Amino acid sequence: MTQPHAPIEPYDTGMLDVGDGNLVYWEVCGNPEGKPALVVHGGPGSGCGTGARRNFDPDRYRVVLFDQRGCGRSTPHASDPATDMRHNTTGHLLADMERLRGHLGIDRWLLFGGSWGSTLILAYAERHPERVSEIVIPHVTTTRRSETDWLYRGVGRFFPEAWERFLAGAPGVGRDGDIVGAYARLMADPDPAVRERATADWCAWEDTVLSLEPYGAAHPYGDRPSKDKVALVRICSHYFSHGVWLEEGVLLRDAGRLAGIPGVLLHGRQDMGGPPHTAWELARAWPDAHLTVLPDTGHKGSEAMRAEVIGALDRFAGK
Repeated sequence: MTQPHAPIEPYDTGMLDVGDGNLVYWEVCGNPEGKPALVVHGGPGSGCGTGARRNFDPDRYRVVLFDQRGCGRSTPHASDPATDMRHNTTGHLLADMERLRGHLGIDRWLLFGGSWGSTLILAYAERHPERVSEIVIPHVTTTRRSETDWLYRGVGRFFPEAWERFLAGAPGVGRDGDIVGAYARLMADPDPAVRERATADWCAWEDTVLSLEPYGAAHPYGDRPSKDKVALVRICSHYFSHGVWLEEGVLLRDAGRLAGIPGVLLHGRQDMGGPPHTAWELARAWPDAHLTVLPDTGHKGSEAMRAEVIGALDRFAGK
């Protein structure tokens, strides 16, 4: 089995002023003269971790990681109820990525990330294709409203008891109502006890959706530090209740803009939160992408998926 590359630490870090009172944390690892690559984390609101660094050969890559607005080490933090979420949208994040590229003096970079990160990658690449050399995406999603509805309603047919508890956490919302919007309102409630309960209910549901997967932590959402959980749920519900400020289906419709950009798409057959059909649709619409569906993998990944990721990044390192 392919082994991760050796652990590395950043050789440069900073806080980028992106306007609206926001400072975005960034770090750079690996070889200062290496191939530029940007890691785009998921969530939205998860923050960048150290594990993603080990997917890259530190001798051949200049790896950039950043915490998206409101999470991780970026400020102000979304766990603070005083943080203004009006300045945290997909458009803001795309502008932050481009500002970071210019700040670091990078002409073109490889983009790597999955789940919500893949949505942000696709939106950025379709807006700035001339700035993207290659794309590697595990766990493909375009965060269409239909995909969000599946995650917070449709997949409940497999977990009816847990979904009823999730629904009950949003009093007054019917079975066909706007459950994500209701949680966004709960996360904006002035009562900290209300926000705490909504955070716990949301994370319990997310953990349930991933509970049948054979790999990974048992409670990847619920076991996060309290501050990070609050920020994650607040940002997720904020984004998803607004359809992530993207026209429904626009990333698939405009995938032709990615022509000429080599892409590797990886998706787990057992991903209950995001079935493989979105990855399949994207691969059909993007002429230079290759899709691999891994039979024993879900949203939490696996050794087989990590091997595919490292293999793809190693192949792209010399280009």
